[in-house]
Amino acid sequence: MHVIVDLCVVPLGVGVSVSSYVAACERVIREAGLTAQLHAFGTNIEGEWDAVFAAVKRCHEVVHEMGAPRISTTIRLGTRTDRPQSMADKIRSVEAKLASG
Repeated sequence: MHVIVDLCVVPLGVGVSVSSYVAACERVIREAGLTAQLHAFGTNIEGEWDAVFAAVKRCHEVVHEMGAPRISTTIRLGTRTDRPQSMADKIRSVEAKLASG
């Protein structure tokens, strides 16, 4: 099943800056070959369910390996069965409506 996920992984107990942990998760997602878009408060990811959630699990493993004793993760996800839809499709739809006034 195809899924689009909004992922926010927050390591706890590591200080104020978390960018090195975010970068590590981004590397995991890229290495998994998933389509992803980093944004200011997380990452949008699309792909097959098992591949996406295997990457989420690997993100947790890597962040713990980096020394984070705790991680708080927020995941929002969407699936659809009526037709295929990508993240780019969703963005194009909104941008078209904005352009038309």
